[in-house]
Amino acid sequence: MSVAEQVAPDRFGPTILSVEGISKSFGGVRAVSDVSIGVRKGEIFSIIGPNGAGKTTLLNMISGFYHPDEGYVSFQGTDITSMGPAGRAAMGIARTFQNIALFRGLNVLENLMLGRHVRMKSGLLASFLYWGPARREEVEHRKRAEDIIDFLKLTDLRKQPTGALAYGLQKRVELGRALAVEPDLLLLDEPMAGMNQEEKEDMVRYVLDVNQEFGTTIVLIEHDMGIVMDISDRVVVLDQGMKISEGTPDEVRADPKVIEAYLGTGDH
Repeated sequence: MSVAEQVAPDRFGPTILSVEGISKSFGGVRAVSDVSIGVRKGEIFSIIGPNGAGKTTLLNMISGFYHPDEGYVSFQGTDITSMGPAGRAAMGIARTFQNIALFRGLNVLENLMLGRHVRMKSGLLASFLYWGPARREEVEHRKRAEDIIDFLKLTDLRKQPTGALAYGLQKRVELGRALAVEPDLLLLDEPMAGMNQEEKEDMVRYVLDVNQEFGTTIVLIEHDMGIVMDISDRVVVLDQGMKISEGTPDEVRADPKVIEAYLGTGDH
């Protein structure tokens, strides 16, 4: 039984993220075409589709790395279409990347502290240099970073340079850096890519814990269809930049358009 089947619909709050009719082209190629989605507070919402379907482009428009050519994005009732990534992070949107984007020369704790900078009133430079009140604020933020390290079971590795860690642990540190923002909305771009089965199982457990214990709303891109269908509350399917299906995992799994465009390709 999937998570969606176990959870009553009233578990979810109002729509926290609205994407309305957004499109994006690159050099005349339409990567995303007139896509609309609504994500409710507290749910795990997955975006799937074949390679080149526009999934990461859609996520980049939600996170502010790209601005749509058409349409708009709103978060908690505020239009954020023209806002950059830093502004969206300050509002409570965090993301991980398909390719690990950590500072490999910094240790685990330092990477998480960088994730805290959007919450620092004194500014990142002052916090590192311990100017005045920044010293007290840094202690508070360090405590939050240490809590995340404990949550992700990285305590013994907190002083290790991230570049020296195994791949699966680096992905866990990247999740930790996103959690350091204390997001209301967490965007995960293929968090299990390149992992072995044990590492995938660990990451699935952390994603579920973040959603259930912290109440964080999650938008997930993931190629492992078994994972998607098991942990998602709702799924949207893209094909060639267009939305072709949306619903519960069972509804999407049974949709002939999905079977033809995605599941039937063998690219699972």
